[in-house]
Amino acid sequence: MTDLAAPDLATVVARFGAVLHDAGVTVGPDRSERFARAVLLTRPATTRALYFCAAATLLADPGDRPAFDRAFDLVFGGLVDDATARGGEPEPGSSGVPPRSGSAAGGQPGIGDRPPGPPPSAPGTRSPYPLIATATERLGGRDFAKLSPHELAELTVAMRRLKLASPPRRTRRTQVGHHGPVDLRATLRAARRTGGHPVRLRRRRPRVKPRRLVVLCDISGSMAPYARALLQLVYCAAGGQRAEVFTFATRLTRLTRVLHRVPPAVALERAGRAAPDWSGGTRIGAALRTFIDEHGARGMARGAVVLILSDGWDTGPPEVLGQQMARLSRLAHRVVWANPRTQSAAFRPLTGGMAAAWPYCDAVVSAHRLDALDDLLVALADAGPRHTRPGAGRADRP
Repeated sequence: MTDLAAPDLATVVARFGAVLHDAGVTVGPDRSERFARAVLLTRPATTRALYFCAAATLLADPGDRPAFDRAFDLVFGGLVDDATARGGEPEPGSSGVPPRSGSAAGGQPGIGDRPPGPPPSAPGTRSPYPLIATATERLGGRDFAKLSPHELAELTVAMRRLKLASPPRRTRRTQVGHHGPVDLRATLRAARRTGGHPVRLRRRRPRVKPRRLVVLCDISGSMAPYARALLQLVYCAAGGQRAEVFTFATRLTRLTRVLHRVPPAVALERAGRAAPDWSGGTRIGAALRTFIDEHGARGMARGAVVLILSDGWDTGPPEVLGQQMARLSRLAHRVVWANPRTQSAAFRPLTGGMAAAWPYCDAVVSAHRLDALDDLLVALADAGPRHTRPGAGRADRP
């Protein structure tokens, strides 16, 4: 392992301590100095060894382990494994960083959680602490269209920290709670233990669960670079809920089962094979009509949050897109449109498909790079009124 100079080590340790402090973990200069001395003494050659070294010297409260793991991923993530030490080529998106305890940012489908304790690590994985800049810092400000497939794979660690969540809704089912209507049957059953006197009232409250998330992703030629990044985002950050994913260009393709329980790189490869119209033309209005007729009106879009990922270029008549967006708006709880073209301050939805769809969108965001995804996450999770988007109000809709 390459020796690390003292000034570089001090910089990395200070940076890690600052990230831990911001995450709510109590770390002082004394513990940071202890960590630096331990690194110099033990010379950890693997990520696993570095993790144990940091946890032993910096972590005092076991309850801080989730925040500690997130900070460790943030500072020491973003490097691929040493292929020479492992005797093979690194897999796309593999960083050698130990996974966090608990579910990843809301629980990614198909990714198992590890119990609290030491993280797994591949033998021979080199310690990444000589590198200060992580993949998030190096690539977070770059446009998705300018990223290579390998660079896009490096962002999977950062995307797993995000939570692509929809607002909650009340269901018809109930559960035991401290507030809510009195559960007469449960109260009478409990009263038998106290001589028939209802000493304690049993109550039930409505059960709450997140709204269904439906993603319609444009995979036409103008959107192909962004489609891969945003599909990867949906796969990594969909959380505990299983999002319904469709792609469209000249036809509509359902990819929900294709993307389920496979690594992100495999999911994108399968998506490319399952969608024969990848990088083709665009017929947004026709694709929306197919979705509503075959899936949306039958219950999938009712009360759901619908995310449309498209630049708005439509070869079909704009009137068709406007009619289908009006239908979708009446079915869905919220319609969010992610358009990379809106990153420009000079963008105006004056012509074409985007102009026809704009009045029926509850939020329009750019989502063109990792740093710009916060607006998308906020727009999807917004539980407020539907008039918070940059367009006409629902009162002036046809």
